Amino acid sequence: MILRAATPEDLPTLLAFEQGIIAAERPFDPTLRPGEIHYYDLAALLVDPDAHIVVAEDDGRIVASGSARLRASEPYVRHERHAYLGFMYVVPEARGHGLNGRLIDALAGWARERGVTELVLEVYADNDAAVRAYRKAGFAPRLLEMRRGV
Repeated sequence: MILRAATPEDLPTLLAFEQGIIAAERPFDPTLRPGEIHYYDLAALLVDPDAHIVVAEDDGRIVASGSARLRASEPYVRHERHAYLGFMYVVPEARGHGLNGRLIDALAGWARERGVTELVLEVYADNDAAVRAYRKAGFAPRLLEMRRGV
C-alpha cells in the first residue's frame, strides 16, 4: 500500500469516490438533493497550490482518498489559518486497516510543512462510525450545528 499525491489522471476514480461519500452521508442529511450532486470541485483542487489530495494505492488500484485545503481561520482564534480536511473515503473492502489514519497523517504532514497548526473537519453527528474513526485519529468535537425547518 502506497500513499501518493493525486493526479489529474485519477479524476474519474476521485469522482466515483465523491459519489460514494455522498451515498454514505445521505441517510444523515435529508436536505441533500436527490440525484448526482458534488461537494467538491475536484479538478480545481488537484491544481490548487493551497490544496492537497492524497490517495492510497494497493497493487495499482486507488482504494482511499483524503484532501486538505488551507483556509483562513476566524479572526478570534489564535492561528491565522488551518487545514480543512475533506474527501475522506476508503472503499468498503479496504476499511478497518488504518488507511484513514494514514491519510490524515499524510495530510497533517503537508499542512505542517505550510506552517499550519490545526486540522479541522466536519462529520455528521449521527455518523457513529466516522465519529469513532476521527476520535481515534485525535480529533475532538468543538461545535454542534443544529437545524430546524420553518
